[in-house]
Amino acid sequence: MQVRTAKDIGAFIRDRRKKQKLDQAELAEKVGVNRRWVLEVERGKPRAEIGLVLKTLNALGLTLSIETDAIKDHAVGQEVEMIDIDDVVARAKRPKS
Repeated sequence: MQVRTAKDIGAFIRDRRKKQKLDQAELAEKVGVNRRWVLEVERGKPRAEIGLVLKTLNALGLTLSIETDAIKDHAVGQEVEMIDIDDVVARAKRPKS
């Protein structure tokens, strides 16, 4: 799964929690937080503490992996940088200086 936003992580956490038949209170207890924190993270709270998010993923038996956007072009044997369309759009919207 490619994660681009806090909402993506929240949706994934909610999906895994439900697949493991845990309610929010049970997950909160495993992580050491309150149910409201789990609710907010599942809704995509953008300022959730990363340490607690990682602890939540761990409690669900998940790990977080980070990869570069570069891929190898097998035809020519060179790395090719993937284009992030969201970044292109964001740069285009910035005021010109």
